[in-house]
Amino acid sequence: MTMTDRFELFVTTITQIYKNLQRIKSHEMAEFDLKGTHVMCMFELNRHPEGLTATELRALCEEDKAAISRMISELIDRGLVSNPGEKKYRSPLTLTEEGKNITRRINEMAANAAIAGSADMSHEERMDFYNTLTGISDNLKHYLESLD
Repeated sequence: MTMTDRFELFVTTITQIYKNLQRIKSHEMAEFDLKGTHVMCMFELNRHPEGLTATELRALCEEDKAAISRMISELIDRGLVSNPGEKKYRSPLTLTEEGKNITRRINEMAANAAIAGSADMSHEERMDFYNTLTGISDNLKHYLESLD
């Protein structure tokens, strides 16, 4: 297999995986009327029950300030996230009880998708895959940084 063939296979496969994940997210989140960005915000807040500032959330979700601000406002309006402080960007945001319940259900759906995606793989194959994928991601990030 040539370098060009490897690159084409890699890009095509990653794109297909991404598109399938987007379709799954869209299908699964329709029940909650949530977008992928909402889900990522809720996922990170669930991982940090002590709360996160909007700035911390923005960094973890890798979104721009305007997008995170919009998502936070929408989640607060829907009663899924609370912001006890007056300064939206400096006060820690936390999930409400309803937000926690929805996040638990979303996590179950994500686990089901992950199980389906690796259904015919052994534990070792799955771990090798994730280690390899993480390595590729890290290498591409370093390569991108070297271009700046």
